[in-house]
Amino acid sequence: MTTARQMLGDFGETVVARTCACPKCKRSRTLKRLPNNFKCADLICDFCGYLAQVKAATVRNREVLPPAVLGAAWGPQAERMEAAIYFPLFLVLVSGKHYSIFYLSADLQKREMFKARKPLSESARRAGWQGFIYDLEPVRDSFVRIK
Repeated sequence: MTTARQMLGDFGETVVARTCACPKCKRSRTLKRLPNNFKCADLICDFCGYLAQVKAATVRNREVLPPAVLGAAWGPQAERMEAAIYFPLFLVLVSGKHYSIFYLSADLQKREMFKARKPLSESARRAGWQGFIYDLEPVRDSFVRIK
């Protein structure tokens, strides 16, 4: 059964794939969704191979970036950061029936924007799993509004 958070994530990925051109090759309608649970990336351009991450958040004001957004698994993200690999980020802010899309290129991301969360407790269904948070404050001025 799909949760509200999963539906929000699916919406974010779908709306970016449908409405945004690939930032690398500039072609429209070439961004495609990757399978669920693909590590650290949600979209691929089927023309140039460009990979990107999409995060969606429900907000009151879709004109203002929130201070932070939930990320995914910390382990794969930390490994990629050690290898100096960052994926561009599309941020979809949803307010009621309206949304906005912001973009942050990989070269403008800073290590300090990735904050590890505390691992889940031993009694949790996914005990020991550790996520992270995108702290948007260090890069707030680097985002570009697309829609």
